[in-house]
Amino acid sequence: MSDLSLPLTPPEWPEWGNPTVDPAAYDYIASYSPYDNIADLPYPAILARGGLSDPRVTWWEPEKWVARLREHTTSDRPILFAVNLDAGHGGASGRFDHLKEVALDYAFAIWAIEGAQAL
Repeated sequence: MSDLSLPLTPPEWPEWGNPTVDPAAYDYIASYSPYDNIADLPYPAILARGGLSDPRVTWWEPEKWVARLREHTTSDRPILFAVNLDAGHGGASGRFDHLKEVALDYAFAIWAIEGAQAL
């Protein structure tokens, strides 16, 4: 909400507030920001995904989140990041490419659950 170069940022200020000029809006947004609320906790296994062509959530945002989670997690569970070089905000386009992404999510979830039972 502070990056003026993103096409959807200024139009959303009436709804969320403009954190670049309003300290109360900044504090409110930061209060539920996933990045700003990371703590030293035992995080579960995480697969964070992004799309290279996403104009809403640029690919480096989930990458920064993953890097910070890795620094602060107190568990030994993996925190992974996958970026789709051909995708935008909604993930892969095309029925089969989308299904491959869904399969990756399901495979990771099953693997994470089975791995947690072995701990």
